[in-house]
Amino acid sequence: MYRPLIIILSVLLAAGTVSAQKKKTKGPSAAELAKQEQLKQEEEKKKAAELKRQQEDAAKQAQLEAVKAKRDAYYDQLASGYNPYSVRPIHINYQMYKKTLIRAIDLREKQNQPIFSKGKEITRIMIDAVKDGKLTPYATDSLELGKVFSKEEFEKNLIIPSDEPILTEEEKAFQAANQASADPFNTGGGSETPAQLGPNYYNPDELYQMEIKEDYIFDRQRSRMYYDVQCLTMKIPAEKNIKGIEIPIATFKYKELVDVFKTDPRAIWFNSQNDAEHRNLADAFDLRLFSSYLIKVSNPRDQYLADIYTQSPKEAILAAQWKANELMEYEHNLWEF
Repeated sequence: MYRPLIIILSVLLAAGTVSAQKKKTKGPSAAELAKQEQLKQEEEKKKAAELKRQQEDAAKQAQLEAVKAKRDAYYDQLASGYNPYSVRPIHINYQMYKKTLIRAIDLREKQNQPIFSKGKEITRIMIDAVKDGKLTPYATDSLELGKVFSKEEFEKNLIIPSDEPILTEEEKAFQAANQASADPFNTGGGSETPAQLGPNYYNPDELYQMEIKEDYIFDRQRSRMYYDVQCLTMKIPAEKNIKGIEIPIATFKYKELVDVFKTDPRAIWFNSQNDAEHRNLADAFDLRLFSSYLIKVSNPRDQYLADIYTQSPKEAILAAQWKANELMEYEHNLWEF
């Protein structure tokens, strides 16, 4: 009599147990899965950011160590009596006379057109060499004794300045969200999202202002004057930026530039009279086949000629010719008996 009832109860109890097990083994909901996926993505982003930071710190440390090694090598070579920045160094004991000069070069001048020919501009060669890692950009003409630019910092200096405000990532996201909500035809697809334009960079043919730093040395052993070029500085012309002044981009060792010129087939002094007689840029600088004018001669107050001769702009221009004539007369008078 009780046997069928016992069987029914057993079946119901087994069904309840299976249902409970199914509830226990039931997977997480869609919301929980989405939350887990979001947490996983955030964790991956944190790991990627941390890895990137570690790589950047390691790169900066390696760069600092490289700069320190170069600086130590500079002092060691300087102690030996030779200038480490010279292509053909002259021992300090053989230098009877020396003046440090800074000259301005306007590459638009007719005499400078051969080193600024179309597609073979000296500025283009320098920029490409930095991007390829063949040339080191420095902040000032102190070179290793000053700041060394990274490739990213150098490229940042080539960005054309704009009057538009610089937005943060949060501001850009907020602006994009407002544009999306304001556009009734925007369905959220990727094709409707406006493209983000990158910064505009100066073209190499727009950078026609340069400075050259050199030592004017009389070598008593060879009994002649030498122009010992130390570095070249690339500048943004005053007409090409909103500030209205010349802005230095970077300074480069002339010694490194010679190696770049010797290996780059574009680095030529273009001979407009004979295409078979082009010259390498390194030879052109040795032969002084460029036009320039003095803007600074070494002095105790480290002033430019425009800061010394302040009566009128014309006086500062004439001062460059006066100083050039003084240097020429000094060399001439050495041979007057």
